[in-house]
Amino acid sequence: MVLSQRQREELNQAIADYLGSNGYNDALDVFRKEAEVPTEIDRKYRGLLEKKWTSVIRLQKKVMELESKLSEAEKELIEGAPTKAKRTPTEWIPRQPEKFKLTGHRATVNRVIFHPVFSMMVSASEDATIKVWDFETGEYERTLKGHTDSVQDIAFDAQGKLLASCSSDLSIKLWDFQQTFECIKTMHGHDHNVSSVAFVPAGDFLLSASRDKTIKMWEVATGYCVKTYTGHRDWVRMVRINFDGTLMATCSNDHSVRVWCINSKESKVELREHEHTVECLAWAPESAAASINEAAGADNKKGQHQGPFLASGSRDKTIRVWDVTSGLCLFTLYGHDNWVRGIVFHPGGKYMLTASDDKTIRVWDIRNKRCLKVLQAHSHFCTSIDMHKSHPFVISGSVDQTVKVYECR
Repeated sequence: MVLSQRQREELNQAIADYLGSNGYNDALDVFRKEAEVPTEIDRKYRGLLEKKWTSVIRLQKKVMELESKLSEAEKELIEGAPTKAKRTPTEWIPRQPEKFKLTGHRATVNRVIFHPVFSMMVSASEDATIKVWDFETGEYERTLKGHTDSVQDIAFDAQGKLLASCSSDLSIKLWDFQQTFECIKTMHGHDHNVSSVAFVPAGDFLLSASRDKTIKMWEVATGYCVKTYTGHRDWVRMVRINFDGTLMATCSNDHSVRVWCINSKESKVELREHEHTVECLAWAPESAAASINEAAGADNKKGQHQGPFLASGSRDKTIRVWDVTSGLCLFTLYGHDNWVRGIVFHPGGKYMLTASDDKTIRVWDIRNKRCLKVLQAHSHFCTSIDMHKSHPFVISGSVDQTVKVYECR
């Protein structure tokens, strides 16, 4: 017998209490007689059977979760990923399951970004709102309302004091992120959907890209448009500025990526190898230069590529990495089964993370040009991804209206 005498007596009393409290009196009488249970049941056995039953189900669920984590860890060990003890912050990558799944938006989440200073992240949605969350606790903080149509992109200035947002309502808005969280400026000038915004690192100018085929520069202090860049032959999907603020990259439905000198209005180089609309861009940090050079097959004898380096993701399902100075495509990453919608470089420089309409997030080992990890991230298209520069967190947004927070380790 598995149970001791005492445990058997306790179980019998708990069963008797259950039968009595549910009105099974005939069964109770028979059970009392056969199991020799006293007429008076001790108070401590009241409801005990139900409590034990529900706790068993909870424990089963927990066991299943732990088993799936264990099999994931074993798989990683077999594939030769660095073990937890040997991993440094430069090798942290996101792990499943997600830490938080945040709901609240009533339509597609178009963009997710981290605040550069505080433990906040911001999501922009087709429901015309911007939501602020705490990524460490998963708590919802507030909603910023003002746009009248889908919010397409959001960007912080370097200190995180201002948030810029752009929308299909043809406007760009600036929000105070120091105190009031109010909209302090609205800028009009584009003739069509404004699809992307980015601050120049010094913070005194803002760039925007639009379906009207132009890129505009705005003075933050006055809200005036001071420059318009023309050259693309179709909708400009995204604008991103390099780390010293001298160059900007744009991508478009015309299948091209252009790099511009910010000060001169001139398109420095046009990069044309994608076979479809180019959806997203990311400038490589300096920490990634060695990995990119190795992937490109450059060694010191031949003379390394100097960069700056740029990654682009396209509806042709590929990610291409470019040397902007020479205008060369250094290598192409294949693996996604649908449009590539978001790219972010790992701060350590060894990896690149991408989000796609195939509902996954992929982690790429740059040096070896291979996909290191696939996260089945969302139940619908994955639209956006960001990785924190100093904390081990990755966030993603999706057409399934959720924002997910992944912990890296």
